Amino acid sequence: MRSAEELNAAIRALWSHPQVPLTSVQREEYARLCAELVAIQRGDVTAAA
Repeated sequence: MRSAEELNAAIRALWSHPQVPLTSVQREEYARLCAELVAIQRGDVTAAA
């Protein structure tokens, strides 16, 4: 399981510039990273399938 810092870095790395929209693949990755970050923040450390 990645740390919150690692997840935040991965989320920030998705955008090359704030005005550049994410691709559909990047949006999916963003959603996955955010869900993983929320799980860490609430202490849910069960592995995803």
